[in-house]
Amino acid sequence: MKTALKLAYRNLVGAGLRTWLNVIVLSFSFVVIIWLKGIMMGWDYQAKSDMTDWQIGGGQYWHEQYDSFDPFTLSESHAVIPEQFNKEIALGDMVPMLMVQGTLYPQGRMQSVTIKGIDPHQNLFLLPTHRLDTVVDGIPAIIGLATAQDMQLEKGDLVTLRWRDANGTFDATDIVVVDIFSSNVPAAEASQVYIPLQTLWEMSDMEGEATLLTFRDEDEERAEVQGWVLKPKEVLTASVDKILKTKTAGQSVFYIILLLLAMLAIFDTQVLSIFRRQKEIGTYIALGYTRREVVGLFTVECAMHSILAVLVGALYGIPFLAWQAKAGWTIPMDAGDFGIAMAQTIYPVFSIGLIISTVLIVVVVTTVVSYWPSRKIAKMNPTEALRGRIQ
Repeated sequence: MKTALKLAYRNLVGAGLRTWLNVIVLSFSFVVIIWLKGIMMGWDYQAKSDMTDWQIGGGQYWHEQYDSFDPFTLSESHAVIPEQFNKEIALGDMVPMLMVQGTLYPQGRMQSVTIKGIDPHQNLFLLPTHRLDTVVDGIPAIIGLATAQDMQLEKGDLVTLRWRDANGTFDATDIVVVDIFSSNVPAAEASQVYIPLQTLWEMSDMEGEATLLTFRDEDEERAEVQGWVLKPKEVLTASVDKILKTKTAGQSVFYIILLLLAMLAIFDTQVLSIFRRQKEIGTYIALGYTRREVVGLFTVECAMHSILAVLVGALYGIPFLAWQAKAGWTIPMDAGDFGIAMAQTIYPVFSIGLIISTVLIVVVVTTVVSYWPSRKIAKMNPTEALRGRIQ
């Protein structure tokens, strides 16, 4: 085996430019595949992290009537907070949120919004709810940047808010925008108005009630509660998983094209090598090499392209991928337009498992492609091979 490796290495070096062209193509495939997969892993990590910080925490309890895709369910999706959660709420490890359908009237226009009552002193979310303690001439409210842009609102603006209470009676008051926050989670911003929970209880005649109960610890075992539906974190982030699965499937086509181009070069090189080196093959057999050993020699020789490609790819790939992990990849459009949790700049994540799996896949595929044309050697007649003829 040691002799085969030495011969394979000498033959590769002796092939000159042809070897390095194949190595460069393979190394490019290595780096691009790892980079694209790193982008997907980075998006997955950032999206779930942002959703945890801004929207879902470690998981939630939903009122059984609540449907996040149907705002008309808000009139029925509220109930008294179960007593068993009082201690957790007092410690700040659970945040109740009451949601009521409302209407804003910015500059005389009418815009439907969801009014969310939340504890100003909570620290589970990154929402600047501490600003809800501001004393203003009206009800203090915070809104997302997306809502502010859509409704042309600015910090300090006074705007009329209308809602319907638990008895179905319409009422209205003025709110003051005390802060505008920006996040990477459109669902936490779009058409959302946050006001103090106690204030919303008084406005809606729903004292002590909530629509959502968000808890901090995702690993704690949770019991089912009558009237409430437990939504673990993996359920709440399932939409991100589905999108990533779809995107990964689409990227797989690109991976296959890259690999096919690289493997075509390897295949052609191997076929040409066998055709041009018939006398060498005959000499090996005449010297006592078995046909299997000669096939193995040529397979190893061609498969070594992938090993050299790993080394060459590391020379320019490691600095490039390290720079990408630090600087990130900025999407050339507003990520919020997609309506999903996506940062404007995605920072790729390159795990050891990702790198090793990519290297193994390319090495295995290269070896298989190298062996395919090498099988013809086993059918050669040593005498004809020495004459430079192939049967």
